[in-house]
Amino acid sequence: MVAYDPGAFVPFAVSVDLVVLTVRQDRLQVLTVRRGEEPYAGRTALPGGFVRPRESLLDAARRELAEETGLDTGGLRGVGHLEQLASYGDPDRDPRMRVVTVAYLALAPDLPAPVPGGDARDAGWRPVAPLLARPGELAFDHGAVLRDGVERARAKLEYTTLATAFCPGEFTVAELRQVYDVVWDTALDPRNFHRKATTAPGFLQPLDATTARAGGRPARLYRPGPATVLTPPILRP
Repeated sequence: MVAYDPGAFVPFAVSVDLVVLTVRQDRLQVLTVRRGEEPYAGRTALPGGFVRPRESLLDAARRELAEETGLDTGGLRGVGHLEQLASYGDPDRDPRMRVVTVAYLALAPDLPAPVPGGDARDAGWRPVAPLLARPGELAFDHGAVLRDGVERARAKLEYTTLATAFCPGEFTVAELRQVYDVVWDTALDPRNFHRKATTAPGFLQPLDATTARAGGRPARLYRPGPATVLTPPILRP
């Protein structure tokens, strides 16, 4: 048995970061802040911060989201899906000290415009595609965190019912298909998608109501069904 050597352990801090994705203006967008303090003052970053001594990881994520963006969602109320994404602990990821961060992925229908606060100088929704193309634009290793969050969301749309988390409470099949088109950056065949979505057991629950909000003929409204897994999956082209 090896004796405990306190000198062999380096003090470190724990932080949380949030990849909050939504579909706005027909584009996949992510919630970002502009840092008001060093390091990386003035740079774009994902919302997040240090975990307090008596605070759980999830409570820290909720607090940081409210403090930095003003989106006081009551514990992320209104967010259609929230899950722990991954942990990032490269020794040099933060120039201040050794910091291990736990990232969360949140998916939601169109949320309101954020209001900056805390140590964030600005906050807003930004299209994902340009940030993925230039990951170094984001502070710390947030480019990699965003990449992992987007890929997690894209993959989960294939085999789970997660796409409905981007939709309002009642939606049409065309609106659901738009989520897939935007998140996957593709254009699915409308008839083929309609058949797969409406025949997948437990995916959608039809309502006795229609809407013409997209123009044209009235379309049937649906709400999320009880299933969490798509059988068979809807695969990316």
